[in-house]
Amino acid sequence: MKRIMLKLSGEALAGDKKQGFDEETVRGVALQVKQLVDDGIEVGIVIGGGNFWRGRSSENIDRTKADQIGMLATIMNCIYVSEIFRSVGMMTNILTPFECGSFTKLFSKDRANKYFAKGQVVFFAGGTGHPYFSTDTGVVLRAIEVEAEVILLAKSIDGVYDSDPAKNPDAKKYDVISIDEVIEKNLQVVDMTASILARDNKKEMWVFDLNEENSIVNTIKGNLNGTKVTV
Repeated sequence: MKRIMLKLSGEALAGDKKQGFDEETVRGVALQVKQLVDDGIEVGIVIGGGNFWRGRSSENIDRTKADQIGMLATIMNCIYVSEIFRSVGMMTNILTPFECGSFTKLFSKDRANKYFAKGQVVFFAGGTGHPYFSTDTGVVLRAIEVEAEVILLAKSIDGVYDSDPAKNPDAKKYDVISIDEVIEKNLQVVDMTASILARDNKKEMWVFDLNEENSIVNTIKGNLNGTKVTV
């Protein structure tokens, strides 16, 4: 495995608090990613914004504006997590699809590849830069652009189920499922736009629980306790 794209759930990074950050959780993620980087794996990261903003649920905010606020939430997340990564000895850079002054650098594939070649962890913040596209679509898009071998989806749930396990105690967890079946059954591993993009560009996704001990490293080492979404 040479290059991976890791999607971190904003809610999972908040830990039990459900909002903001749980620093112990974030530091645990940083130490795992450092193991991968030390082993020579190039790591790109996308972070959701759900620990700060769920604006689409409001009827009083224009959808475009709500999505723009969400993009800013992902930038805040990336700046914070990037600093925790630096505190444990990694080099990082943050790329966005729009200018953010001196906070970030503008995304290009060449720039991302330059940072990867220097052993840096590259954070892709700000989604696609457009409303009506989620960070799910953003992570698949960036994985395609930088030619990541696999997308790791670190969530607050331990895989893909045939129904919501919080509502259905008999929900069945899949060890392996095809992206076509995910789309057909509308299982919402990622949103539909992202699912179709992953299918058409043959990007496999591995889904697992971020809060399970050493789950990122274990997944890369072949001990996935979650679901492989195959193409």
